[in-house]
Amino acid sequence: MGRTLVERAEETPRVSRPGTLTPDLTIGVVGPHDLVERVMLMGHAAAPLPCRLVAAAYRDEQEAADKVTRLGPGVDACLFASPVPYDLARRSGVLTMPATFVQLGGAALVATLAKAAMDERFDPRRVSVDVVSRPDVEEAYSDLGLSAAEVHTREEPGATGTIAAYHERLHRQGTTTGALTSLPMVAERLQTAGVPVIRIRPTSGAVRTALHTAALLGAHHRLEESQLTVVLVEVPTLREPVRRAAPRYWRDELRLSLHRLLVQESNRINATVWPIDDHSYLITATRGSVSAATDGFRVLPFAARIRDELGLAVEVGVGMGRTTHDAESHARAALARTQAGKQAQGFAVDREGRALVPAPRMPPAGSTPLKPKGVEVLARLAAKLSGGDTVVDAEGAGRMLGVTPRTARRLLRTLVDEGLAWPLPPNRTPQPGRPRQLYRLIIEKLGSR
Repeated sequence: MGRTLVERAEETPRVSRPGTLTPDLTIGVVGPHDLVERVMLMGHAAAPLPCRLVAAAYRDEQEAADKVTRLGPGVDACLFASPVPYDLARRSGVLTMPATFVQLGGAALVATLAKAAMDERFDPRRVSVDVVSRPDVEEAYSDLGLSAAEVHTREEPGATGTIAAYHERLHRQGTTTGALTSLPMVAERLQTAGVPVIRIRPTSGAVRTALHTAALLGAHHRLEESQLTVVLVEVPTLREPVRRAAPRYWRDELRLSLHRLLVQESNRINATVWPIDDHSYLITATRGSVSAATDGFRVLPFAARIRDELGLAVEVGVGMGRTTHDAESHARAALARTQAGKQAQGFAVDREGRALVPAPRMPPAGSTPLKPKGVEVLARLAAKLSGGDTVVDAEGAGRMLGVTPRTARRLLRTLVDEGLAWPLPPNRTPQPGRPRQLYRLIIEKLGSR
């Protein structure tokens, strides 16, 4: 009892409408509590397609990126309550799905100006406005036959305190009679400071239009994600002619190991793998599954694990198409591009035959890359080793790190998991008890980080 619709929606997952043949679209709604609740109430009636809405309400706009991350990969599209959270999420690089926002210009601004005209504290010709662009402000004033010459606007996003200070400074100087803001926290601060303020709220028509757009974006995204995709993997080592001095069986073992690894990776993304010849493989999947496995076509699929576990360099081409033949043709074009340029980017070709070169991920402002724990442990062990020896056991590592053998054993397993050490065959001795497990440290990895 007493909980808002948004709080209940965030706690209880919604189910699809009964009778639909396909799962409903999922749209994440990101914004302040009051606007998110308003969108949720209008949702099903306003959307052009069956959809379920997932609430992601925040108290401050700076939480927008975190709210998008918490929505997870199951969301087909995101709808933001205003341009500010949308811009913050876009800049942080967390938007992996299509997104749109509710417009605050036009009718929303005109409605706010009408409220200001009826408030004796305001002169609508002398106010400060945030978020809404200057052209939208001038257009609204022109429609009303008013001059916007003394209207001050701030379009760029910023911290709540910074934007509130902007409005308050103009009011204290006598430049404006009050503030028009779309940010709830800014409105609260200005009210506390005694500055006349009116919130710009979207009209019902703007909310319906935004929901319509979000649903269409989500439907298009779902069709794109289910697009047929072919991945071609070639192994240059197996393509080379057999040398007489080399044992015959090693190529067969390598092929079997590679096939087993590709089957494991393909099962993980619900794909299917077939060997084409003795040095290449064909994998069929959907665009969505391959995109998830490659960080949006930024990282070669399967290559890192093949290199780490089998020590092989592979050449990969990814192709999309309306038919299997088109997808395979585009995959071969992408493979030829990879073989010619030896570039990490551009290994995928879309169904129109264009190379996909996504923009690099931008880390959130103020963040610093975290140093893996294993690198620190490896560096400490390397500093203690002498004479070029790189083999240790739990007891020796414990003495060097100043920890118990049990803790050292756990740290050594961490090194193995991060590819910084190799477990060697147990050192069997006549003595009873568990044989001593040795690990070879890969000191060379320190120089590449």
